[in-house]
Amino acid sequence: MAGIVVPFRGSNGKQRLTGLGEATHRAVVLAMLADVVAATTKVGRTVVVTEDGDARGLALEAGAEVVADPGGGQGAAVAAAIGMLPAAALLVVNADVPCVVPYDLRLLIAATPMGGIALVASEDGRTNALSLPAPHLFEPLYGARSAERFQRAARDLGLEAVVVAIPNLADDVDTREDLDRVHTRLGPHTLAALQGLRLAS
Repeated sequence: MAGIVVPFRGSNGKQRLTGLGEATHRAVVLAMLADVVAATTKVGRTVVVTEDGDARGLALEAGAEVVADPGGGQGAAVAAAIGMLPAAALLVVNADVPCVVPYDLRLLIAATPMGGIALVASEDGRTNALSLPAPHLFEPLYGARSAERFQRAARDLGLEAVVVAIPNLADDVDTREDLDRVHTRLGPHTLAALQGLRLAS
């Protein structure tokens, strides 16, 4: 069983998700996290890394563990959680992929080469989900074109690296247009938040 890390920066990490109003913006961002954690906790022990009190509450309620975000970006957040997990398979899943279901995560694990890494890239070349055979292989390589950097780092270690096409993990939500594009596949928490937006309108 894989250990799973979900870093969550809070609503401040989604500044391009505009036009919703402050309260609804926050509700949608938290709802996306809730959908991600609902999927991850069905697949493996999940640790959410956050400084957000509401995110902490919903993560604990869903059966995840929580560790404080030390600051310093996504790489530092993942590193803070790794010590809580056993030296076994590790998944890192972003909190902004609200279409994900447990099958997607199991598919990523199954696609991971023996002793190698697998990842799901976003449309702009960032890394939405990462599968490692052991936590000590993690390197903080997030940011623009990180999918390429993770592959290159693995190959430098002599490990096979594969990119897996899993739409529900590839489709991250950064903008209102992204929400509209994937609305038919959104998880129930995000759908409920958007329903609240429509009723308010």
